[in-house]
Amino acid sequence: MAEETACDRFSDEGWVRTSARVPLEKELTVYVNLRELVTILCTPTKVNFLVLGFLYSEGIISGTSDVLTMRVCDEESEVDVRLSNQEIELPTRRRLTSGCGGGAAFAVQGQRVDSDLVAMPVEVSSLMKQFQGQMDLYPSIGGLHASALADAEKVLVLAVDIGRHNTLDKIQGECLLRGVSTKDRLLLTTGRVSSEMLLKAARMQVPVVVSRHSPTSAAVSLARDLGIALAGRAHGNRLSVYSHPERLGCAEN
Repeated sequence: MAEETACDRFSDEGWVRTSARVPLEKELTVYVNLRELVTILCTPTKVNFLVLGFLYSEGIISGTSDVLTMRVCDEESEVDVRLSNQEIELPTRRRLTSGCGGGAAFAVQGQRVDSDLVAMPVEVSSLMKQFQGQMDLYPSIGGLHASALADAEKVLVLAVDIGRHNTLDKIQGECLLRGVSTKDRLLLTTGRVSSEMLLKAARMQVPVVVSRHSPTSAAVSLARDLGIALAGRAHGNRLSVYSHPERLGCAEN
């Protein structure tokens, strides 16, 4: 997940030649039924989860039963996926995302989230503290984003990557393989919440998304349309809710 590199560090004592750990970044090219689909810039961990989650969030598969085989090859720079439907028409219209590394996504309509889940601010605060405690490598390396899927009591799945959107795909893929339901859960993340992340959350049927940072204007608009409570600036016992505050125990004004 990280490698050592030389660097020159400046402080009150002046310049010092030293080394630092930096996050790995690699290109991962995904082939589906022998056709090139997309190249993803990512942290090369949990690659099988990342690819499965990406295919699911983009509507190419509906579950693991659609996948005949998946082979990670050439030192994890290529993934060959064979689907049970050999005649499936793959999407071709790509959309550049706002994720780190310039990620790619295909035009997929988000579906509205239907849920009765209510998570109180004290529960969200407790989950964010758990989330922070499990990010072992995030603070030591820097340059990485982390996201987690949680229920009302605990963090269930955590993923780390250079791309914010990649962390959600890794979570989705792991949940598919482990048989963990994403419906009526909470998504916690360290980075800015953008529109493509809201679409992935809607695909997961997650009714609450919480970040330590702010969402984009497009994400706020989508969250309102999709029935998702979107909260940002979650620090300590504080958070700002931009959509559907009733899901976080607040009556709408």
